[in-house]
Amino acid sequence: MGKPWLSFSLVNLLCVIALSKAIESPQYTVIHSESDFEIRLYRESAWMSAAAREISFEKATRSGFHRLFQYIQGANLNWSRIAMTAPVLTSIVPGAGPLHSSAYFIRLYLPVKFQSTPPLPLPQLNLKPAAWDSHCIAVRKFSGFAKDDNIVEEAEKLAISLSRSPWANSTSSESSNAYSIAQYSSPFRFIGRVNEVWVDVNGSGLNGCESSGAAVF
Repeated sequence: MGKPWLSFSLVNLLCVIALSKAIESPQYTVIHSESDFEIRLYRESAWMSAAAREISFEKATRSGFHRLFQYIQGANLNWSRIAMTAPVLTSIVPGAGPLHSSAYFIRLYLPVKFQSTPPLPLPQLNLKPAAWDSHCIAVRKFSGFAKDDNIVEEAEKLAISLSRSPWANSTSSESSNAYSIAQYSSPFRFIGRVNEVWVDVNGSGLNGCESSGAAVF
């Protein structure tokens, strides 16, 4: 395309600027709230997705985000520059156990401008658009850095909270993910970091939670 792509170290530096200006996020309505989690009804939305196979959640997220960042910087068939959004979402696919896997999908929400017609990524990036139906997600917030040694613990805390709530046994059987980690903060922000654990839930039609999951096309 006439110029070399950004090095990974430069991507990290630019990510600080990009995330500090992140404005758009997927839209949702809170339909149930407790002290340590809430249930959100997310609207239909379009994302760009990078698959990664790594033992480490951290390595998978870095690898996937590197490709996604190239995409929003213009590595697409339209040469379109796409505004950074939040969160960076890493979904863990069930593998050896319900909370352990070496398969990941790293996703970026597409701005409203590109929701209906996402620019196609360059083939070498190995990215795919992902269309989400309206569905409900159980969310637990946590601070600090999302790392290999704490994400499973945070997911287990959410599972325990759900088991003690009206949403017990509501984990969606249609979801292809065990859980997802949503990161909202720049990697160079050390105070006031915001992360979330997401788990798809199904309320058997209650409050519009009859469907869940993401379709990749």
